[in-house]
Amino acid sequence: MQTRDIEFNSCGDTIRGTLYMPDGVKNPPLVVMAGGWCYVKEIVMPYYADDFVEIGCACLIFDYRCFGDSDGLPRQHIDPWGQIEDYRNAVSFAKTLDEIDADRIGVWGISYSGGHAICVAALDTRVKFALSVVPVVDGFPTMRRCHGERKFAAIQKLILDDREARQRGEPSQMIAMATTDPDNEISSWPFPHVCTIFQDIKEREAPNHIHENTLESVELLMQYDVMPYAKRLYETPYMMAIAKGDNITSSDLEIDVFNAVPCPNKKLAIVEGVDHMSLYSNNEHLEKVSSAQAIWLRDLLFGPDALLAQAAE
Repeated sequence: MQTRDIEFNSCGDTIRGTLYMPDGVKNPPLVVMAGGWCYVKEIVMPYYADDFVEIGCACLIFDYRCFGDSDGLPRQHIDPWGQIEDYRNAVSFAKTLDEIDADRIGVWGISYSGGHAICVAALDTRVKFALSVVPVVDGFPTMRRCHGERKFAAIQKLILDDREARQRGEPSQMIAMATTDPDNEISSWPFPHVCTIFQDIKEREAPNHIHENTLESVELLMQYDVMPYAKRLYETPYMMAIAKGDNITSSDLEIDVFNAVPCPNKKLAIVEGVDHMSLYSNNEHLEKVSSAQAIWLRDLLFGPDALLAQAAE
């Protein structure tokens, strides 16, 4: 495998990332990959890229605007539709690369970007396949379930206060992505283990991760709904992998979205013995999902009966 740094323009800001190329494969298909809430490109995604490269795919992993090595202001602001634009601009950039097969570009996402992958595939016919891992698919019920009735009311009040402050010209308030004391500190994802796992990842392999986001990011999440876009996937092959009983992004919501995808070439992998956050903290659990997705992608792109089969020369 060979890697190199890349950069491209997205809506006037410079996006930076890494291109992974498999050895000995001429014009491989390419998987465009980006992360979830407050991710930088070093979080989890290289593990999936390794498995995809192993089957003969190239991978392009990037930091969204406002995060990591990429430009953009305000920092740590999560606009889902801005991130979807970054994905689509990454596809445009990928099509300029002579060393990849520009007719076999797909998208992959995890958690928040798992929902983005569905939207990108529905909006952009240049995308020939899509994969999601434990995707966020409907922000409002996700936040309501995660916070519970009282905390949800509290964060809604903060959001409305923040909206009034922004109207006065003030910047959006920053809040923690997660906290070890959710009973006394409001955060975006009120689970102590989310905080400890991401802080461990930061110390181990992702020093660019900053564990906070704008409060407006949570407001935008509550307006986010993937379902209308899932219903547009008539022809694009799609795979969703979920953790059985996921209580963060809610497996029942994920299954409803998967069932709404009209494309017959789709697969749902319900992975036993893992949960949402163990896919970040336990490499054996991560491997269960990454290997299942790599097998599906291999069969899709290189298998004898694949719709997109094209033998590597």
